[in-house]
Formats: sequence, structure tokens, C-alpha cells
Amino acid sequence: MSAPLIALEGVHAYYGASHVLHGIDLRLEPGACVSLMGRNGMGKTTTFKTIMGEVRARRGRVDVLGRDGTRVPTHAIARAGVGYVPEGRDIFPNLSVAENLTMAARPGAGGGRAWTLERVYELFPRLAERRGHWGDHLSGGEQQMLTIGRALMTNPRVMLLDEVTEGLAPLIREEIWSVIRAIKAAGIASIIVDKNVGRLIELADRHMILVKGRVVFEGDSDDLAADPDRLHALLGV
Repeated sequence: MSAPLIALEGVHAYYGASHVLHGIDLRLEPGACVSLMGRNGMGKTTTFKTIMGEVRARRGRVDVLGRDGTRVPTHAIARAGVGYVPEGRDIFPNLSVAENLTMAARPGAGGGRAWTLERVYELFPRLAERRGHWGDHLSGGEQQMLTIGRALMTNPRVMLLDEVTEGLAPLIREEIWSVIRAIKAAGIASIIVDKNVGRLIELADRHMILVKGRVVFEGDSDDLAADPDRLHALLGV
């Protein structure tokens, strides 16, 4: 088995005195797609922030791209090859689409530049049409496209996608799911948080469900779909 790109072992994380993650174990293999599910407030975003070093694990180990990431600063984790698309998008409102993308551009860990401005525009024709528009002049869907495109411009080996279809119009959601499939086809490993369980079952290789910061289910799509009562109990679907 290949060495995992991301590995969490017995990770406990806190916000102040609030204990959020309780001994999380997670592995992301090269090229794999893992879904992270759970109701709101169960620790999904905290898991992403712990991988990125925005929240520090108080116990356990976080390995990122073959190195101990427990105390590595967030910018170093990003430069090592982890692209993070946060739930809040966090684009630069006073930069144009083209500037938002080009300011993030850099070669991958091996020096490759598979993701260029032109390739991102091919993936998101809408961004090409609006390349001169300020970030705060874009619709919510266009801002989400820009956030994903900006992460791809870093030529990552891993993508963390947090609720990237949340609140979008149906046609835009379909476009985003198409892009996520393209990311997987390109061989980029990913962890996805989303409420659309059906799409996650179709796309992801493995699934994890969190309840109050604990992993209560881990398995493949057949395992997940085989017990609709469990899905309803844990996710409300």
C-alpha cells in the first residue's frame, strides 16, 4: 500500500477548553477521494483546520505529505501541496479574477505546473469571461469557482473541499460537481465535505461519518448505501 498523503492518528483538538475532536483517525491515499460527513457542528471543518495547522492537535499525530505536520505552520503545509477550499471562500474582493488566480500560482512540489491560468479558464469558462471583474463583483457561485481555481493554481497533490456546493443555484452546483470529478480524474487526492450524500456515494472511494468529534462509521460506498436507516439516524437523510 502506498504511503498516505494525509494521516491523522488519535488526534484530539480543542477550541480553548472545548474538546472538539476526540481521537480522530484518517488516511488519504494518493489519488483517493474521501468524504467526511456529519451534521453541523460535528467536527468536519475542525478536521480540515487541524490538517492545515490552523488548529493544533493537543494529542495525536498529523502527517502531511510524508512529514510530521503537528507543528508545521499553515503556509508551509499549503506550499507542500495541500490546496484548501474553505467554506467561507475567502477570495480577495479588491483583486480581479485574474489577479486572484495569478497571485496563487506556483509550481507543485515536484516543480510541475500542470494547472495554469489557461487550464483553469478551460475548467471554468465563466471565470474567463469575468477575468477583469473584481472579486466582490462576482456571484456566490462565481466566487466558489474562483476559490477552487485559486487552489488548483498552487498545483496541489491534495485538495480539501469544505461545503463547496452549499447555497448555490442548482445549475452552478452541477458545474461544481463536474469540476470535482475532473479534479479526481486528474489524480489529485481529495477530502470532501458536502451535504449531498448521493453525490458523495457516487464520487468518493471511502466515507467517514463524524458524530461529536468521533468517527462512528468508515467504509466504502456499498457499505454506506446498504443501511439507509443508519444514514438517516446519523445524517438525517
